[in-house]
Amino acid sequence: MKDLFLLSGLGADKRVFDFLDFGDHKIHHIVWISPLKNESIQEYATRLCSQIHITNPILIGVSFGGMMAMEIGKIIKTEKIILISSARTKKDIPLSFKLTGRLNLHYTVPPSFIANNNPVTNWLFGAKTIPEKELLSSILKDTDIQFSNWAIDQIVRWSNVETLQNVIQIHGTNDRILPFNKAKFVIEGGEHLMVVNRADEVSQAIKEALRN
Repeated sequence: MKDLFLLSGLGADKRVFDFLDFGDHKIHHIVWISPLKNESIQEYATRLCSQIHITNPILIGVSFGGMMAMEIGKIIKTEKIILISSARTKKDIPLSFKLTGRLNLHYTVPPSFIANNNPVTNWLFGAKTIPEKELLSSILKDTDIQFSNWAIDQIVRWSNVETLQNVIQIHGTNDRILPFNKAKFVIEGGEHLMVVNRADEVSQAIKEALRN
């Protein structure tokens, strides 16, 4: 049995992991904390390390949580880092995101757009059924706007180029937010919300990643 430290995505919480089966492993949820003024993602990751109480942990991050796991992995030694629907380096960030950051266009998006579910967010995340849309809506409504604005800024400006050797990627081929590039475990047709609607396949991939 291993200790798994889970990092949820932007605007999300531990509910995104409710559909996954981690077997007999012991899970620990990393809790997002309020960012400090002008805090970098590297500085934030350093503060999150205080929630990791063992040496050589296994980190599992979804979306922005995976990016944060990469930053933590540059600070402390880890056994494995498993990225789900996430990015390994800045090369995995879409050009549209990078241009948004350079032009500061993300500052023009009203907070209500992030906080309230709508047809656009349903399409982006891949929420199709009523339960999926209701879950996404609930998560977005509970989003801390200050954290959300900070995290979006970190995503569009992410500069990581370091490729850690112990990283394993699980990605869907139909992800609209972080488009598929390559991954160790490929979920055909999987979208950004595949931790919910393709949970069995993602769970199997996680178990294989943990065995290897």
